[in-house]
Amino acid sequence: MDEPSSGQVQDKQKVWLEEIIAKFNGLFEVEVSDNDQRVYVNGILKGNLLENETLNQQAEHNSKKQFTNSPDLRKALSDAAIDGFDPHALMSKQLLGSEKIQAAILEVLLGPAQLYAPRRKAEVLLRPEVGS
Repeated sequence: MDEPSSGQVQDKQKVWLEEIIAKFNGLFEVEVSDNDQRVYVNGILKGNLLENETLNQQAEHNSKKQFTNSPDLRKALSDAAIDGFDPHALMSKQLLGSEKIQAAILEVLLGPAQLYAPRRKAEVLLRPEVGS
């Protein structure tokens, strides 16, 4: 099971992400998809919190319990939410108003982000071979 191709790391990641979703289900008063919750918590909030120098220093010099009880942690969480709101709203607004940006985003999604490939594999697996 510890082989590189065993999927063990992916399974741990999946369990961890499911745990996040389970804890957040019902917290928000708006309907939010599991994926939106994952992106918000693991990408936006966590990403912004990891950039907070005060928290980085506190984590380096304190125990987890001390870090958890830091008065700076809640303020940093609020700041992370605020810092994450404006850029995404601005990017979405620009994307919706610009064919040039839409074309560039689609180029990335269809290229390096591989938007098409996972769907194609699922489709090929679900349909019978043509000509066999």
